[in-house]
Amino acid sequence: MAVIKININGKKIVKEVSNNTILSDLLRDKLSLTGTHVGCDTSQCGACVVHLNGNSVKSCTTLAVDCDGGDITTIEGLAKNGKLHPMQEAFKKNHGLQCGFCTPGMVMSAVDLLQKNKNPNEKEIRDWLEGNICRCTGYQNIVAAVKDAASKMQGN
Repeated sequence: MAVIKININGKKIVKEVSNNTILSDLLRDKLSLTGTHVGCDTSQCGACVVHLNGNSVKSCTTLAVDCDGGDITTIEGLAKNGKLHPMQEAFKKNHGLQCGFCTPGMVMSAVDLLQKNKNPNEKEIRDWLEGNICRCTGYQNIVAAVKDAASKMQGN
């Protein structure tokens, strides 16, 4: 067992966890942050993506103890004061989701992309989202949503 101290969505958390507790289990089962989905447990689908210290990580293969001292943002932490993040708005506006299962991880990955590349082209978006699997869409609306959010986040 280990005691970890982390900031999750701006809130300081101190939690005792087993050394083998994965981050997605901590978030979902211990902290009731169920927006982070687990679709595969093998790091293939990307539904579990969260941000750790500003970078996207797959929480189903990240140990909670490795996050000690870190800052974590989940899909629940993107909206501020009841206002959706521009990426969430863009997914809604552009119908970038169908069943919604992959959406939290897709949104989190896309936000990370735009933090690193303010104006990605279609190929760059598709390449970046390669680690996120959507079983419902043809990805076109997802790509459109990312482009739309990039424009909004730049003030265009």
